[in-house]
Amino acid sequence: MRFVVFLADGAADLPISELGNKTPLQVANKPAIDRIARLGRCGSFVTVDDDMPPGSEVANLTVLGYDPHECYQGRGVIEAASMGVQLRDADIAMRCNLICIADGRIKNHSAGHISTEEAHKLICHVDRYLGCDDVRFFPGISYRHLLLLSSGDSSTLEPLNPRTLEPISVDFECFPPHDHVGELAEDLMIVAKSDEAKSTVDRLNDLVRCSWELLSRHAVNQARVKAGKDPANSIWFWSQGRKPKMKTHKEQYGITGAVISAVDLIKGLGVYAGLDVIDVPGATGLIDTNYEGKADACLKALDDHDFVFVHVEASDEAGHAKDLKQKILAIEYLDSRLVARVMKGLEDRGIEATVAVLPDHLTPVAQGNHVHGPVPVAIWNPHLTPDSVQSYDESACASGSLGMLHGSDFIRTLLSR
Repeated sequence: MRFVVFLADGAADLPISELGNKTPLQVANKPAIDRIARLGRCGSFVTVDDDMPPGSEVANLTVLGYDPHECYQGRGVIEAASMGVQLRDADIAMRCNLICIADGRIKNHSAGHISTEEAHKLICHVDRYLGCDDVRFFPGISYRHLLLLSSGDSSTLEPLNPRTLEPISVDFECFPPHDHVGELAEDLMIVAKSDEAKSTVDRLNDLVRCSWELLSRHAVNQARVKAGKDPANSIWFWSQGRKPKMKTHKEQYGITGAVISAVDLIKGLGVYAGLDVIDVPGATGLIDTNYEGKADACLKALDDHDFVFVHVEASDEAGHAKDLKQKILAIEYLDSRLVARVMKGLEDRGIEATVAVLPDHLTPVAQGNHVHGPVPVAIWNPHLTPDSVQSYDESACASGSLGMLHGSDFIRTLLSR
């Protein structure tokens, strides 16, 4: 038996008046996903407990069968693993977004979805002038980058650099930019939660403020402004943590696996879970991602892997952009271009597989941020009798035979453990 999970990031939503109090999942045309629900068993899944932040890092840890209370260490350390950045136990990694600030307020969390080529030039520029032995910036994809903090010799600081960082602490609160669009940047600066963290927090906030002038005068941003695009005129830090300790899927469940995603966060989770990371050309994390390429990579991976985790980010990005039409389209593309292609491939190749589809969390279009709440889940095991659910959405799946899943319930149900 093989196992395939289709993860539609942020696809779950709340009823929308514009849709007659239905959700995007209820109105989208998605026959392949509905078929999984109709032939399988459905339920709801609490991927994030109320005492944890409702982000993709926590939610996907739960989906993969881990307890975030035990191993969650922030988004930055996970993305560091994907980028091949080695962490020592005392190091701190943080997500470093390139964002756009206009009139003192966060205009968007992605600098208008800046291209990777432009972003690399900007992050390398930031690392040159703000980096030193204890502060390093690593370029990622589009607006998503990495900050690494470590204790070290600060004698190499250049004049533009703020104070040195010694000692470092993770006891502070950050504000994810995608959750605070339209708010004043100065009101969202990092806040120390203990005296030990004050020097770290002061340094981080100084780095952000220093980036404003540094980035605004860079040729890349000047060209973007001239072209009518949003400039990436600020770095923004969030989701701090140290290297986590996690067992692999092989150690926990006795299976081999692979992960397919355009997002460093998901790839990093795969690295810590011992899954092979499969890169797909043209995978972008947006609605223009290479759905067919991901489908074909999934089918190929099943030749020598027990478990394949296929992640698609587009529906989440549409939710953050508050773009209802784009979110519905992202769900329909996922269905017709990826899920349907994989399901046909399984049948054509005679591969016996248990298949599941679910989001990791809710990203309501009306709000534009992640919120707590159960997500719909459908699991089709060809050896089990289906329940009465006929379509895949939040309401329909809630009436399914799986009931309300928590913690490792999903992965153990998928694997029949």
